[in-house]
Amino acid sequence: MLARIVVLVSGSGSNLQAILDATRTGALAAEVVLVVSNRRGAYGLVRAEAAGVATLYFPLKPYRAAGRSREAYDADLAARVAAARPELVVLAGWMHVLSPAFLGVFPGRVINLHPALPGQFAGTQAIERAYAAFQLGEIEYSGCMVHYAVPEVDAGPVLAQEVVPILPEDSLDDFAARMHAAEHRVIVAAAGRALAGMRG
Repeated sequence: MLARIVVLVSGSGSNLQAILDATRTGALAAEVVLVVSNRRGAYGLVRAEAAGVATLYFPLKPYRAAGRSREAYDADLAARVAAARPELVVLAGWMHVLSPAFLGVFPGRVINLHPALPGQFAGTQAIERAYAAFQLGEIEYSGCMVHYAVPEVDAGPVLAQEVVPILPEDSLDDFAARMHAAEHRVIVAAAGRALAGMRG
């Protein structure tokens, strides 16, 4: 029986596409049963619909407008995700730090992709910050990782990582393209490892 995965996205969904492709080829013994976005215009929703996967647009703005907390949002989001009965929740470009109100519903079952190595460039714009640091001679390479999600930003036990070189002739776009290719490999590998750990 295939494992059930829910993917949360906020942007283009290229890492979601890598997961969808891997499930289609059998490289990942799972099925994506729901894709959630907090942004209506996220292309990840289009990718999901094209693959015949259920989607959910679940914005934070109405909660803020009503004076409700992010914890309330996270609790309601968790309820909607739980209804899909996932074994694994994958944060693939989800631009929202989840609180225990969400994470506590899926203990040890939420993984997050971040375009930096452990302990480096936590938060947003990690690729741009790594490239700038390389230009200043502060680093020689960067990378990406997938880790179990915790309330702290881009922390938690690491499931998979890959070093991504930054070449002297690289433009930011060159480096970003190499980083995204690595992300696609790492997210699929990490999802497989997480599921194997649960079923082992």
